Amino acid sequence: MQEHVSDAFVKRAQKDGYRARAAYKLMEIDDRDALIKPGMTVVDLGSAPGSWSQVAAERLKGNGKIYALDMLEMAPIPGVDFLQGDFREESVLKQLEEKLVGRQADLVISDMAPNISGISVMDQARVAHLVELALEFSRDWLKPGGNLLVKVFAGSGYEQNLKAMREMFGQVATRKPKASRDRSSETFLLGLKKR
Repeated sequence: MQEHVSDAFVKRAQKDGYRARAAYKLMEIDDRDALIKPGMTVVDLGSAPGSWSQVAAERLKGNGKIYALDMLEMAPIPGVDFLQGDFREESVLKQLEEKLVGRQADLVISDMAPNISGISVMDQARVAHLVELALEFSRDWLKPGGNLLVKVFAGSGYEQNLKAMREMFGQVATRKPKASRDRSSETFLLGLKKR
C-alpha cells in the first residue's frame, strides 16, 4: 500500500485527473507508435477504472468512437460507450458485438488481467487465456490493417500468444513502458497491421 501511495505515476495521475497510473502506459506506447488517431473506432477490453478510455477519448479529440468493456463498474466518460460484463461469457461478447453494429475496430486495446491468486502457474494460464480471447475478438472485429495492444505476463502461454500474434499481424513488437513497475512481469504485445 505504501508503495502505491508514494508511486510517482500514482501522484501524477491524481494531479492530471486520470483514474489510474495505467494511463501513462498507454500514453507512452501511443506517443511511440501513433496508434490512436481521430476518426477511429477503438475497443477497450478490461477498461475499468477507465484510464485507457480517458487517454483514447482525449486523443480522438471528439472524432471517433470508443467501446469499453469490463466486469467492474466504470464511471461514465464522454465519448465512451461502456458495457459492464465478463468478456469470457458468450452473452457479454454478443452484447459488445451488437453495440459495434457491424463496424470493425481500427484499434483494440486490452489491459485485462485476472484477479491474481499468487500461484504463478495458475495466474499465467489465466492471463494467457485473456490474451487468447482478445486475439479471437480481434480476428473477427479488427479491420485488416488494424492494430492490437494487449497486456501479457512472461511465463506460461507467452510463446503461444506471441506465435498467434505473429500469424495475425504483419509486425509484432513488445513494449515495457516506464509506468509499468520494474518488479512486474507485465509487458505489452503490439500487433501492427492485421493481415
